[in-house]
Amino acid sequence: MWEFTGTQRPDFAVAPQQGQESVWDYPRPPALMPSKEQIDVRFNSLILANSCRTLRVLETAHPPTYYIPASDVNWSALAAISKSSFCEWKGTANYFSLQVHEALGAIAWQYRDPVTSFAQLDGHVSFYPSLVNCTVDGEQVRPQPGIFYGGWITERVVGPFKGEPGTSHW
Repeated sequence: MWEFTGTQRPDFAVAPQQGQESVWDYPRPPALMPSKEQIDVRFNSLILANSCRTLRVLETAHPPTYYIPASDVNWSALAAISKSSFCEWKGTANYFSLQVHEALGAIAWQYRDPVTSFAQLDGHVSFYPSLVNCTVDGEQVRPQPGIFYGGWITERVVGPFKGEPGTSHW
């Protein structure tokens, strides 16, 4: 069984090309990095969020997750739901559904009062690209595999990614 030591990309990882990042070079515990990439989130033609002032969470084996400032989110389209989860790195997350289509369930989440090392995430929102249309600098995002994960896969990142078949032991 492979175990991450934090010092070297494993042999099975895809080597990044120029302009790409390997998720196997991301740290554990995760890092929080500002991004000026243009992020657009929609459900059909409904704009849910639009920003070029986001934060990316970078964690070993996971594609980045983009968190959008509350002021760049269309809150009239979202409804808080009674779901929460706990992340060992960030704290407790609360979730949102789409006002006009609550049957989709949780499409977004945020950390209110996150742990100190992720305090900048307070109020920022991320979306599941498996449920809504997300783009980064105009590129369509592919969702991270698995029903729990919310990573955003673009041509900029290479894996393999946690959530793909055979990765449950990572």
